[in-house]
Amino acid sequence: MLQAVLNGSRPEDAHPALPVLARHLARDARAVARLGILAVHVHPRGPDGQETLDPMHVGDAVAAIRQEVPGMEIGVTTGRWIQPDPMKRIEAVQAWGHLGVGKPDVCSVNVHEKGWIDVCRAAASVGIGVELGVWTSGDAVTLRQQGMPPGITRVLVESTVSDPETAVAEGARIMRALGSELGAPVLLHGEEDGAWPVLEYALRMGVDTRIGFEDVLVRPDGWLATGNDDLAKAALAIRG
Repeated sequence: MLQAVLNGSRPEDAHPALPVLARHLARDARAVARLGILAVHVHPRGPDGQETLDPMHVGDAVAAIRQEVPGMEIGVTTGRWIQPDPMKRIEAVQAWGHLGVGKPDVCSVNVHEKGWIDVCRAAASVGIGVELGVWTSGDAVTLRQQGMPPGITRVLVESTVSDPETAVAEGARIMRALGSELGAPVLLHGEEDGAWPVLEYALRMGVDTRIGFEDVLVRPDGWLATGNDDLAKAALAIRG
């Protein structure tokens, strides 16, 4: 699977084509869907352009995408940097379960964040799958010790090392720490200068990966991408 990550935490002025508003996220989701991509991950924004877990704005973003691409898997974040209080994150996730057409299919939960197990349980209780973010080999050890919470859709192995010379090695190190008996699919990805090397490594290893403005703004040739669909086309060419 190739997932498209459309905006992430980037500020509005990071790229002229960065999708921030719900209708822009829907536009980009439609564009990557035309390339055969069936899953997107987005960071909904409020009227001030800042990331939010507010059910109103999360529901607007998800519903807009679903109207354009009814069959697409739509994922959102639960990042601690957006809402530091784990109880408020849990309340937000539980509220998402009542959004109808605006209910996300999955949400990402990071193992290194306080309250991660309870956030996973909240998502499972309302029928939202979880992408479990594992950023370090220490996170991998924590997950193996704690065991897999219910409702895990996939494990995100996130090499946050931007140096292209070491990003792949870091991703491989986390994969080894996770072991081979996870019981859930793995999606491996990098970011910035490490994004393309890690994507190529993931494809060679036969595991899921992702691409989009959340992870990188430039194509493999170093030129600024014209949009999320431009990045997706480059990734599909590598896979082909």
